[in-house]
Amino acid sequence: MEAHAGDRLLMHGRTVGQHDRVADIIEVLGDGGSPPFRLRFKDGHESIMSPGPDSVVQHTAPEDRER
Repeated sequence: MEAHAGDRLLMHGRTVGQHDRVADIIEVLGDGGSPPFRLRFKDGHESIMSPGPDSVVQHTAPEDRER
């Protein structure tokens, strides 16, 4: 899994009734774009996470990424 600051992380719900969650990747802490990532969720809280196989990086165009 490779990501850049400004991409989004989609985490699929793991159980029935659990909704998907989306977070902005604000910092990549691993080498070469690999996890862990510093994430910011819609409610404003931040977390450091190494996402599992139920997660997908949604890449943004380089000109759309936050600097």
